[in-house]
Amino acid sequence: MMFESGLYVVATPIGNLADMSQRAIDLLEAAEIVAVEDSRVTGKLLHHLGLKKKMRRYNDHSGEAERESLVAAAHGAVVALVSDAGTPLISDPGYKLVRSAREAGVPVYTIPGASAVTAALSICGLPTDRFLFAGFLPNKAKARIETLTELGQVKATLVFYEAGPRLAASLSAIAETYGDREVAVARELTKKFEEVVTGTASELAARYAAQEPKGEIVLIIGPPADDVAYDTGDVDAALREALDTMPAAKAAGVIAKRFGLERSDVYARATQLKSQ
Repeated sequence: MMFESGLYVVATPIGNLADMSQRAIDLLEAAEIVAVEDSRVTGKLLHHLGLKKKMRRYNDHSGEAERESLVAAAHGAVVALVSDAGTPLISDPGYKLVRSAREAGVPVYTIPGASAVTAALSICGLPTDRFLFAGFLPNKAKARIETLTELGQVKATLVFYEAGPRLAASLSAIAETYGDREVAVARELTKKFEEVVTGTASELAARYAAQEPKGEIVLIIGPPADDVAYDTGDVDAALREALDTMPAAKAAGVIAKRFGLERSDVYARATQLKSQ
């Protein structure tokens, strides 16, 4: 198979090496340079495919010089961009490289394939007609809550990547912010111990606090319910529970997002409850 010179964004398997497409294999065979996130990881894939290739590191720490060098090479050669697993640029390096190549008039092609985001969505049983992928949740508790609060009323399924040691804390934050929305945890996709577990965030937080999960994780949160009516008693009960563990301002923000109410109104009610 003949390939024109340019930059090729090449998806690689997220687990099972048999998921590598024939077109992707042909492209890597034709490539003069393979830009990699980690040469040790891509080296194993190339060895599996029986290929020996010139690899050049390109990751989040790469600067303008590395980027310009790859773009210059792609003017007259086949340059492949891969990440450690899945589709490059999807929470992986590559955005600046692709942008620079396009600005320089270098053709940019896709060799599509595996992506943990779409793989998890396809088997989790939550709505997929609209979804928002938001990368990793922040590591710090305050920033995590702020991010979840910001996204709380987006009318779409939310998708995050997560690490095993942080999963229980993230699920607890989701329960605190969104209440009983359905959540799915997809782990080790396409690998021997692949699993998808669904339930409420509080249920899954307890599960993974008791036993920290291993492997790559996709965390999926169902969208907010449409046109759900809540009476004052519902809001007051939720506010009282929130006020037990957080200040009025924070509680108001969390509960306002959960119930789709104005934060100022909820804050006024929170101060009333605290004074009683």
